[in-house]
Amino acid sequence: QVQLVESGGGLVQAGGSLRLSCAASRRGFSTYGWFRQAPGKEREFVAAIRWTSTYYADSVKGRFTISRDNAKNTVYLQMNSLKPEDTAVYYCAAAWRDSDYSNRNEYDYWGQGTQVTVSS
Repeated sequence: QVQLVESGGGLVQAGGSLRLSCAASRRGFSTYGWFRQAPGKEREFVAAIRWTSTYYADSVKGRFTISRDNAKNTVYLQMNSLKPEDTAVYYCAAAWRDSDYSNRNEYDYWGQGTQVTVSS
């Protein structure tokens, strides 16, 4: 059974920063993704990393950075210049295949989610 364990969420003021981490219990995933879900909204794509290539939603481009440490089976999401509209539960996901990184149905495993709240 593969597990993804997220950490690093919390409460921060607008303009501040947070770094999310997601540790996987297995190695070898092609793609890691971060998604978020705000109350009453669909879960949406935030960022993905496929081996060394990175991809971002337009809403976070230039503010968020995704990275991975393969030795630690861990993926990170550095979030800078946070805005109140970034408030959501953030989920880490992992996929074995090189598939559509922005489609949540393409991921094989999900973490439990971590709350990020940005106050104005």
